[in-house]
Amino acid sequence: MRRTIVLLSIFLFTLAAASSVSAAPQHKGSSTLSGVVLGPDDKPVAHASVSYQSSGGNGAHVVHTDSYGRFSITKLRADNYDLRASGKGVFSEWEKNIMLRAGQTKDLTLHLVYAKEIPKAYVKSNSKQ
Repeated sequence: MRRTIVLLSIFLFTLAAASSVSAAPQHKGSSTLSGVVLGPDDKPVAHASVSYQSSGGNGAHVVHTDSYGRFSITKLRADNYDLRASGKGVFSEWEKNIMLRAGQTKDLTLHLVYAKEIPKAYVKSNSKQ
């Protein structure tokens, strides 16, 4: 009798533990940050650099935009990320604490706005100086 109660208790404990594990949300897959880099003239910037790292400062990396100013950072872990773009001597502000969940894709627009002076690449040909 005692043995039956012990075995039944173990079975119920195991069943309860298994059901609580299966009830937990399951996140599979990697996350992606993608977007476009725009210059001070609001046009896409080809071959701009996009620097990114986890918000904790781990793993600084760089990707480059394509000929349409688009970038994609794939295979990211669920975490918070900081991003900044640069191109033709101009930088964007840091986009901080961009939260990514597992399997999520976020699309961003980074605007290049900071420079000591606007490079000639962005000075309109019809403006007078």
